Order: sequence, then structure tokens, then C-alpha cells
Amino acid sequence: VGAIAAGAPIPALSTEDAESSQEFDTVEVSPDLQRQHGQLFALRVNGTSMIDALIDDGDVVIIKPVTNVNNGEMVVAWLKEENEATLKKFYLEQSRVRLQPANNTMDPIFCSADNVEVKGKVVSVVRNLY
Repeated sequence: VGAIAAGAPIPALSTEDAESSQEFDTVEVSPDLQRQHGQLFALRVNGTSMIDALIDDGDVVIIKPVTNVNNGEMVVAWLKEENEATLKKFYLEQSRVRLQPANNTMDPIFCSADNVEVKGKVVSVVRNLY
């Protein structure tokens, strides 16, 4: 489990930084989820931009690594120029991408399509009730 922004995008750690400065937790998922989606990874949500999609600060999203998604799917989007990642709904609009929060108090992020790299899509959410 790493971290993903659900609000303003967060700077990404390099692999070396992540290995040296942060311990990662593991999340147990159902065998059915693994059979259905194959390799998965998990990210802890930091922020409330996806609250109307029932994903809150501190929840863990289970991600299937993919690079191609359909409009409206919830994705981990890498903003190349900014060196940041965010969790949003993805919409390709001609030559730009709209990364849409699921929180009506927040504005979407608009950027050039060649500045966005999809790292995966959400397939499940683990809610912590504490």
C-alpha cells in the first residue's frame, strides 16, 4: 500500500525514495478479485476529492495496472510534467484530458492528453471504520 491523492495531486516518490524512507503495508484481497483481475496493487487515499464516489480519506483503493481506460472510469493518473499522481475519473476530450473529482466543491484538472499517463483503474475499495 502506497499513497494516492484524492484532492490536489501529490508529488511522486522515486522507487529509491520509497524503498528507503517508507514501509509498505499489505492488504489481503479475495481470491475471486485476484482471479478476475490478475495482478493488483493498493494505494491509501489522501484527500476527499472522490467522496461522492464513496471513497474517503484513509480508504484503500485496489488498482488493476492498465494503461487504457474508458471515459468515466476511476484511475490513477500520472501527470508527467508535474511529476505528480492523482485519483480521479478519466475523460478524454479531443486533445486534452479532464480528470474529474467526485466532489462538487472541487474543480476538475484539465491537461494535455500527452501529459497524462494512466497507471491503473480502481477495481475495489477497502474502507477503514475507525
